[in-house]
Amino acid sequence: MKAAIITGASVGIGSAAATAFADSGFAVYNLSRRPCPVAGVSNLPTDLSSDDAIARTCATLAEALAGATEVALVHNAAQMRKDSVRDCASDSLRAVLETNVVAINSLNVHLLPLMPAGSSLIYVGSTLSEKAVPGSFSYVVSKHAQLGMMRASCQDLMGSGIHTALICPGFTDTEMLRTHLGDDPAVVSSIASLNSFNRLIEPAEIAQMIHWVHHNPVINGAVLHGNLGQRES
Repeated sequence: MKAAIITGASVGIGSAAATAFADSGFAVYNLSRRPCPVAGVSNLPTDLSSDDAIARTCATLAEALAGATEVALVHNAAQMRKDSVRDCASDSLRAVLETNVVAINSLNVHLLPLMPAGSSLIYVGSTLSEKAVPGSFSYVVSKHAQLGMMRASCQDLMGSGIHTALICPGFTDTEMLRTHLGDDPAVVSSIASLNSFNRLIEPAEIAQMIHWVHHNPVINGAVLHGNLGQRES
């Protein structure tokens, strides 16, 4: 049995990744507070800011993964808030880090012992894992942290047969992006113009990258950018 565990598979890149893995014969598990609309996906309602909720979900997964021949663990869920170094309350920063960083660690601790050789640990970062823009302070901090987590994971998993990578999408047409931008057509068009193809990336394009990385362990400890070629400012 092949399994894919995807956080935040209810919408956007996560939902598209669920489709990609389900279409190739994987049992897919969605960890989020909202259900995944993809047929056949097992929804495990999980508040990723709660250690207790994560522990309960992982106990369920421990039974489901018995006998699994390969597992793709895809850390996709994220919070994105509008804030800056001048106005980011520490409680707000902690809340973002709980979802975007601490939950990843908790899931790794619970699930990596259940994952056989041939599995993958895939982090969905962002262009902002390696650069910054104004007005997204806590998100930028958390995405930089994910880059460090991936690199440390690669070193700690040496010899285990589990490979890891960080996928860095550019401006992707997701609910999170449109919420952050305010869904103003003029703003969306302006953002789309920042890459070579003058459009937003489709979630399915990033999902294909995630699916491909799982099946190619030569990609280990690597950062892969899916951004259509962003203009450098």
